[in-house]
Amino acid sequence: MIQTPDSDTSDDARFRADVREWLTENLDGRFRELRGLGGPGREHEAFDERLEWDRHLAAAGWTCLGWPKRYGGREATLRQQVIFHEEYAASNAPSRVSHVGEELCAPTLLAFGTEEQKQRFLPGIRSVTELWCQGYSEPGAGSDLAAVTTSARRDGDEWVINGQKIWTSLAHLADWCFVLCRTEPGSSRHHGLSYLLVPMRQPGIEVRPIVQMTGTAEFNEVFFDNARTAGDLVVGAPGDGWRVAMGTLTFERGISTVGQQIRFARELSNLEAVAKGNGALDDPILSDRFDQAWVGLRVLRAHALRTLESAHATVDARTAAGQASVSKLLWANWHRGLGELAMDVLGAPGMIALPDDLTDWQRLFLFSRADTIYGGSNEVQRNIIAERVLGLPREAR
Repeated sequence: MIQTPDSDTSDDARFRADVREWLTENLDGRFRELRGLGGPGREHEAFDERLEWDRHLAAAGWTCLGWPKRYGGREATLRQQVIFHEEYAASNAPSRVSHVGEELCAPTLLAFGTEEQKQRFLPGIRSVTELWCQGYSEPGAGSDLAAVTTSARRDGDEWVINGQKIWTSLAHLADWCFVLCRTEPGSSRHHGLSYLLVPMRQPGIEVRPIVQMTGTAEFNEVFFDNARTAGDLVVGAPGDGWRVAMGTLTFERGISTVGQQIRFARELSNLEAVAKGNGALDDPILSDRFDQAWVGLRVLRAHALRTLESAHATVDARTAAGQASVSKLLWANWHRGLGELAMDVLGAPGMIALPDDLTDWQRLFLFSRADTIYGGSNEVQRNIIAERVLGLPREAR
């Protein structure tokens, strides 16, 4: 699926060959059956085995490639990081279980954390011995993070946290959570927020699964009842949590999205094979929708690469916010559209399913309905673009 680009330098070509060779040799034996497993809506698939695979990657030095060498990384170039994610996805390797730690928490710590925080947490992220979850959304503050009410107050050398988070992916498996909470009583909106690192395995935290339409439960509610964390585990200054949290969201839409697009391309190709097999592709309307989906994938890639290049240049916060929001809108709507296309290709038989036996296409359709909601809903992304990038009047509240 992926050919070595003409733009690869000799060093990049060697790096691509090394990645491809290692994946070919290691996605075999006990790891052979993990190919294609996991991912959004399918995180329940062979989780323990995928965790073992992630640790195998780490032992071979294939995690945290862009990190400075002093923290265990390779200082890989941006292009080499893109190459790794392309080749990883093209090999149909299993979905990583350490995504939140490696792609969200670690870049945030590298950008905003103290040296002590980096020394404490980066080794566990790199070796995949500590897993993370993200404590952002709340029942009354879904995509509107400025409305969070979960509070934290200082009690001697600790923070005491009370409140509730929701839609917390893999919280039931995480060791730590980065929590956006209000630390200044009486503050509102973007002010008075702090970004705390909180251990999940303590008496003051309860995790309740949320069963989805797919019958699985990778999302959770998390309740904090006088939960505690150390006083020095605030990333950035107390009260500066909004800036840190927005940095995390920018990292969330980073290099790994390139690999995501390869997986999308595989899904599109597999669906096209189904459409050829059952004759659906003979319908000119459906055929045109496949063409539009292909064009959409090229747009996703072009925007992702342009955004990654500018992220490593000097850009203002307004530009960065706009690029991240456009990226989320593009891929979320494209993937939801693919789920709808799948149902139209299957026709009436696609409506028949046993409660605990969904096909891959049915699962895709059901779970991709959430793509335009989690990680910031379509409505919020458009408001960010309108208000912060275009300077239009704020939406009435």
